[in-house]
Amino acid sequence: MFKVSGLGRARSAVFVMPPSYTAGFIIRKSCSNYKLHNTLNVIYLRKIASLLLFILLFIFAVSCRRYNTQQPAQVTTPTEHQRIEEVLLLVNQQLVDDDDMEIETFVEREGWQMQTTGSGLRYMIYVHGQGEKAVTGKVVTLDYTVSLLDSTVCYTSELLGFKKFRLGRGEVERGLEEGVLHMRMGDKARMILPPHLAHGLTGDGDCIPFRAIILYDVNLVGIE
Repeated sequence: MFKVSGLGRARSAVFVMPPSYTAGFIIRKSCSNYKLHNTLNVIYLRKIASLLLFILLFIFAVSCRRYNTQQPAQVTTPTEHQRIEEVLLLVNQQLVDDDDMEIETFVEREGWQMQTTGSGLRYMIYVHGQGEKAVTGKVVTLDYTVSLLDSTVCYTSELLGFKKFRLGRGEVERGLEEGVLHMRMGDKARMILPPHLAHGLTGDGDCIPFRAIILYDVNLVGIE
């Protein structure tokens, strides 16, 4: 309800909105983004929980190994360590699945039509050149921007210079090298690298945080 108060001819209106009305207004105003934000929140919570479980199990596994090395030799069945390793693999798979869900949500939001490779790399060539095909053994030069999915820019060729490397040497992120092998001279492409194709669990120790999904926007400007 609204309350109106006034004195004489100089009247003023005071609107008192109960919390339920205010909350309803906010929800209605942002209804178009509500599903997206809710999905992302679920993904982030699942990723954090899975990562914490992975770390705890890893610490437990290491502790068990240290304890066993300090004990007299015993006849043991290969069950305990196998179970721990199986659980670690399951948790790691859960992390990969959560990354995949986050990427899918992002791609859907952007409206991009991307190809997905067997490794989990997503890429799209949005400008097609007519030049030479990039192949293993060639030295390629990239004009590039690296950012996170929240639009945080990490590195650019404008600040650091072109990225130049030989394909097949493992000199850059595995996902970037895989993506470039789909390109020709003059192509412009976007590539989304999940953590296992980028900087893994720890990040790069600088601008890219731990377990970060990164987005490359590249222009293949040189092949030699």
